[in-house]
Amino acid sequence: MSPTQFSFTAAFILGLMGVAFHRTHLLSALLCLEGMMLSLFMALSIWSLHIGTMNFTPAPMMLLAFSACEASAGLALLVATARTHGTDRLQNLNLLQC
Repeated sequence: MSPTQFSFTAAFILGLMGVAFHRTHLLSALLCLEGMMLSLFMALSIWSLHIGTMNFTPAPMMLLAFSACEASAGLALLVATARTHGTDRLQNLNLLQC
């Protein structure tokens, strides 16, 4: 495994561990998800450069577009929960009370 692959894998795993273990605020979970998407974008960009064909060059841009849509949906949910519940703590959210 090359050092670049190791760094992207480590960044993705750290973001995944942040989502899994640090679940107090919705904003911190969204930031960890964005870190995961950034590491995936960088890895996919470098991978498409190493392949050398033109078939895979739009893939990083499509991933970036999907991550922007995910970020906007996450921020909309953050604003909605902050308005209804008064906080963004994940412990206050209960799907059975909706």
